[in-house]
Amino acid sequence: MLPVIYAALAGVLLLPLLVNLCCPYFFEDLNYFLKVARVTRRMRSYRQRRPVHTILNAFLDRARQTPRKPFLLFQDETLTYAQVDRRSNQVARALRDHLGLRQGDCVAVFMGNEPAYVWLWLGLAKLGCAMACLNYNIRGKSLLHCFQCCGAKVLLASPDLQAAIEEVLPSLKKDDVAIYYMSRSSNTDGVDSFLDKVDEVSTEPIPESWRSEVNFSTPALYIYTSGTTGLPKAAMINHLRIWYGTGLAIASGVKEDDVLYTTLPLYHSAALMVGVHGCIVSGATLVLRTKFSASHFWDDCRKYKVTVIQYIGELLRYLCNSPQKPNDRDHKVRMAMGNGLRADVWREFIKRFGDIHIYEFYASTEGNIGFMNYTRKIGAVGRVNYLQKKVVTYELIKYDVEKDEPVRDGNGYCIKVPKGEVGLLVCKITNLTPFNGYAGGKTQTEKKKLRDVFKKGDIYFNSGDLLMIDHENFIYFHDRVGDTFRWKGENVATTEVADVVGMVDFVQEVNVYGVSVPGHEGRIGMASIKMKENHEFDGKKLFKHVADYLPNYARPRFLRIQVRPLVIKFSYPPFWRPLPLRKQFPFYHGDHISQIFTTLFRKLNKELWLSGNEPD
Repeated sequence: MLPVIYAALAGVLLLPLLVNLCCPYFFEDLNYFLKVARVTRRMRSYRQRRPVHTILNAFLDRARQTPRKPFLLFQDETLTYAQVDRRSNQVARALRDHLGLRQGDCVAVFMGNEPAYVWLWLGLAKLGCAMACLNYNIRGKSLLHCFQCCGAKVLLASPDLQAAIEEVLPSLKKDDVAIYYMSRSSNTDGVDSFLDKVDEVSTEPIPESWRSEVNFSTPALYIYTSGTTGLPKAAMINHLRIWYGTGLAIASGVKEDDVLYTTLPLYHSAALMVGVHGCIVSGATLVLRTKFSASHFWDDCRKYKVTVIQYIGELLRYLCNSPQKPNDRDHKVRMAMGNGLRADVWREFIKRFGDIHIYEFYASTEGNIGFMNYTRKIGAVGRVNYLQKKVVTYELIKYDVEKDEPVRDGNGYCIKVPKGEVGLLVCKITNLTPFNGYAGGKTQTEKKKLRDVFKKGDIYFNSGDLLMIDHENFIYFHDRVGDTFRWKGENVATTEVADVVGMVDFVQEVNVYGVSVPGHEGRIGMASIKMKENHEFDGKKLFKHVADYLPNYARPRFLRIQVRPLVIKFSYPPFWRPLPLRKQFPFYHGDHISQIFTTLFRKLNKELWLSGNEPD
């Protein structure tokens, strides 16, 4: 009997070793799947409650349980959960009493990173209103479009953006838009102040009846993504989607005693849905900074005792390129969450700054599929496994980059690619993985849907991204398709840039595309221009024009002046390659010091094409 018992015990002891040899990632796969399953079960329970349990309810629970715990740290200011709760109560009352807002209304917010952004959002949630998160870099036509497409009738703006507001003020007033600065006074005729109204109302809790009609399908946020028609699209984020967004913080293990530091803009889903909401769910503390600074990054981490950081790939590269210091490893950062990190930067970052656990992920604001590299394998954006595929239906399919469309077989169905080959990521639209679409853009919503993919009547979300799954089931980002490219962490719509460049009087035709830059993430903007007859190129005029109409990240850094008709391809970026440099095709670069597009016939270097574009 004893030999049998010993053999059984030996088998039990050897089982983990055998599993590790045959399936080296089994336990990590299982652990991640169980975390995702717990999140899913929790969301289902929240959905069944009446009223439904939203991220606002999670915040209110935190404010009751840990009222004195710091929630927001900004410069030398500390705001506890209770203080933010009371301030957001005042916001809700001021919006209702002075602006007449009711549940179902939408307010556009045009601000940078500051605590007011967070308590504004919570105040709107207490009213049952949606918040449209406007990119503070946009101007003119793009700003008007973003405001109008979300259906908002109120605009709350930072006084620092006064010039941008005054530029579009006549158009906004024509549409009877109420505009307020986040200040206690206003220097602009037709624009009122809001903070003075907030100060004078009660901090008492807001009754649930003010948001009684809110459910998981109710719009909560509008977050903007690049548009294939040239203007940004407002992705509708409902209250269910917000819970999905907190999954990354939960799966990566953000805890109540963590201090999370973000320099990413709050108008993006990463900072708001992962950073702010992730802290609310976990009970952590959030450190905000107006914008990224390589020279202040680690000083901030030491000052605030930061344990978790958010990043996009460029930010960690900037840190690696900064001058080395003796105290580079003198910090408490244990974890980083983000995307777009190159393998070489990843290795350099942990070699220089210590064994920081990096959780790279893949997701899009409006998409219904995401991946997380929970094993921390360098270079991968995520990992797929058998259990996940049983729950979420997704595939990589063959894609014709020249025709800008999926390849279909003789029966009209899409073709799956084998492991090791690049394909377009598509995910089936179901109740578990819905696609909510865009505000005021049924055509744009429909364009993101692929029909009859593997059988008649099925509908899949078209991610617009090419990925590759290797033989170990790790997934890698390859490229982006369509008329967008990514630069400095922002999506750039080539058609929008082309429309702006085409407004200049000496331009007859223009085509814009992104080109790879050695050692840098994403693609930098280049424009091929055909001149009008009897017109001369004016580099200073064009430089000023694009600077006036486009945010810094969207401005083309290079120009080509063509003397023959442009061959326009729908799938130019990122696959079209510009013509070789020849004298008959003058080549220009944007000189940010002289503020002019000037001729360039010599070897390019980093200082030339990135001058004025690197953070300190």
